Amino acid sequence: MPHPARTRRFPPLLAACLFLLVSGYFVVRFPDAPGAETASYFFNLLIALPAFIALVRQLGPARAAAALAAVSVFGYLIEGVGVATGFPYGDFSYGDPLGPKAFGLVPFLLPLSYVPLVIGTVAVFAGRWTVLRTIAASAVLLVLVDGVLDPGAVSLRFWIWADGGPYYGVPLSNYAGWLLSGLCAAALLTLLGGRRLTRRPVLPGLLDSLLLSLSFWLGVSIFSALIFPALLAAALLAFVVRRRIALAAVPTPAPAARHA
Repeated sequence: MPHPARTRRFPPLLAACLFLLVSGYFVVRFPDAPGAETASYFFNLLIALPAFIALVRQLGPARAAAALAAVSVFGYLIEGVGVATGFPYGDFSYGDPLGPKAFGLVPFLLPLSYVPLVIGTVAVFAGRWTVLRTIAASAVLLVLVDGVLDPGAVSLRFWIWADGGPYYGVPLSNYAGWLLSGLCAAALLTLLGGRRLTRRPVLPGLLDSLLLSLSFWLGVSIFSALIFPALLAAALLAFVVRRRIALAAVPTPAPAARHA
């Protein structure tokens, strides 16, 4: 039977998902509104916090900090290389709506948007399969998530593909790049998380930022008339919600020790 405390926490999560879905309308309708850049940081922080907090509870502060730092640095590096060279995603650049960029290449807010997706996709599979299968499945799920995210981001000019592409203006090379980078990021998180991630019951909160992100991009897809990304987002939301409900039925592990 689901733990009562976690059952009570799900309605606020549902409310947050609905809020972000509706927010997609305003982001699409008023892309150049005053304060849009500040709002971008706010929304990314709102979306990221549940996964960051849950990761600390799952791994302990020290190990969680190491994992967050490693995946963040990797994200900056792979995206920086991607913008500078075109590998592994293709020729693209970040637009102004995402704010200031590190070395003029990658927005500073990248860890707030990318790392929670890695945490969520790994958490969907952690503890169910072997480590290698978990990493591979997480990378594939990340590619599917980007099948929702990238068309919406392109429509909002969060980033720009130099030569466009067949999937709502996105080149197929982008998804090969996401598969490669997803394998690396999922491996980093899984290996640094160790047995606390792969052998302990997974906290359902690790999936919450993924749910919030998908809800926001579902809203963007709907209000941008991106039909297939909207359908894909709805299917992924149903899949992740089902997994979260299953995790909520598992007894909560004791918080990881602070020295872990």
